[in-house]
Amino acid sequence: MTTIRFLSAEEAVTAIPALSELLRDSIEDNASMGFMAPYDPAEARAFWQGVADGVADGFTVLAVAADGDDIVGTVQAGFARKTNQPHRGDVMKLIVRRDMRGRGIARQLMERLEAECLKRDRWLMVLDTATGSAAEAIYPRLGWQRVGVVPEYALYPDGDYCGTTFFYKRLGV
Repeated sequence: MTTIRFLSAEEAVTAIPALSELLRDSIEDNASMGFMAPYDPAEARAFWQGVADGVADGFTVLAVAADGDDIVGTVQAGFARKTNQPHRGDVMKLIVRRDMRGRGIARQLMERLEAECLKRDRWLMVLDTATGSAAEAIYPRLGWQRVGVVPEYALYPDGDYCGTTFFYKRLGV
């Protein structure tokens, strides 16, 4: 059975190896995650340390999906630091390990993340994902509104360009 929970900063640091392994799986699947192939373990560790630092300062929440002791999925929200955006946040890095996909884990992660954001008075959320990816199909089913596509916005890990689709959602509506 998969359980969803939020990590403290200390727990996030402890989970860096498992989170890095999720990122490796995603990069090897050529998912647009902001990292290029080949997978660089040091780059992944530095990234997750930055996420843990964000959790420590209160501007990031990090959720994980666990199957027993194994972390099989993750998602995070980063909260706007600007004084004119106290209600807003960004969803980032929704990752589900390839062998665990198709079990509703992404939906569970997103639903728990949205509830946590709402508890923190962050009711306007935005995200972006690679156009044409499997992830792009998830968000409309969860009530996210498609804003549009920016062509050739980023690179896949293999170096090919990919468009990016932007979404937003008003939580609690």
